Amino acid sequence: MTEEKQQEPKTEFWSRYAKVYDPIKVGSIDGTDVEPHDKAIERAINSKYVPNRHVKGNPECTIFVSRLNYKTTKDTIKDVFSRHRHGMPKGYAFIEYESEASAEEAYRLANRMVLEGSMIFVDFECERLLKGWKPRRLGGGFAGKKESGQLRFGGRDKPFKKPISLEIKEEEERRAQKSEIPKKGLEIAKEEFKVTEETFEVSEEDIKVSKENIEVT
Repeated sequence: MTEEKQQEPKTEFWSRYAKVYDPIKVGSIDGTDVEPHDKAIERAINSKYVPNRHVKGNPECTIFVSRLNYKTTKDTIKDVFSRHRHGMPKGYAFIEYESEASAEEAYRLANRMVLEGSMIFVDFECERLLKGWKPRRLGGGFAGKKESGQLRFGGRDKPFKKPISLEIKEEEERRAQKSEIPKKGLEIAKEEFKVTEETFEVSEEDIKVSKENIEVT
């Protein structure tokens, strides 16, 4: 692969996922809103939320599992995820692993797995990991249903979509890169032509020297 193909357009930082929880930004599909567009977002902004102090364990080793079948039991969850678990099976559960590596593996492999007829959703715990987190009951959370009018973006289930302005900027940079490649090729060709001319001049001197040698002989 050539160097030109490996280069990526230089654009402003953008991520599909929220790095901090901002109720206004997660309320917009591309994370660019600056004003709340529904009352739930206003409620989330004005609310104060402190993570449950009774929740123990390492948040880096804890995953959140939702959309469970209501008939799914703790024993089933334990058998499937093969580690420790806490929380009651009310359609969701928190599962704590002994290591971050095990939690990351479950995060990668278990999402969208069908368990007892339900396609489950798996994510890392947000309550203690995501700064500024506000739960659904306070107008926050992630995802949601369109019918509720409270869709939230920037999470694993509904990542942010790239802003149109950023897509346009990236396209302009790609076009600029492509236009620079032929120019570089032309400059290289000019340099090679100069070298050829110098070589030709040297050849003429060699011819003169050869003629003198012939006359001397």
